Amino acid sequence: MAQVPVAEGVFTWPSDAPALIGSRCVACGNHMFPVQSGCPKCSGDSTETVTLGRRGTLWTWTIQGFPPKAPPYAGDADPKTFRAFGVGYVELPGEVKVEARLTESDPEKLKIGMEMELVIVPLSTDENGDEVVTFAFAPVA
Repeated sequence: MAQVPVAEGVFTWPSDAPALIGSRCVACGNHMFPVQSGCPKCSGDSTETVTLGRRGTLWTWTIQGFPPKAPPYAGDADPKTFRAFGVGYVELPGEVKVEARLTESDPEKLKIGMEMELVIVPLSTDENGDEVVTFAFAPVA
């Protein structure tokens, strides 16, 4: 079984050290995720594609306790088998805050300001039987 990314151009894959793919405004240096052709900060229309940092801090979080609407959600949406997961904003220093799934879903183990690292996690299985993977952030041990 192969592993395939949930979408092309979102993170480097395959990779032993995956990174999110974003943009940087050539005019003002603002970072964006996902890739954008224009800058929301200065309205510049010249951006370059960059890989973003893999580590950051948890800026805020919540627990997704029920299946999101599908589509666009591609994970397990069956209320009988759905497992709650953490969702948060991770601030990549000097770059951008990224909304992402968290690998931790226990509220007692999540704390604003804790160090997080990008990881790749299974999401679903596609029609070819391949494992679809997505990005998430895990607490740094």
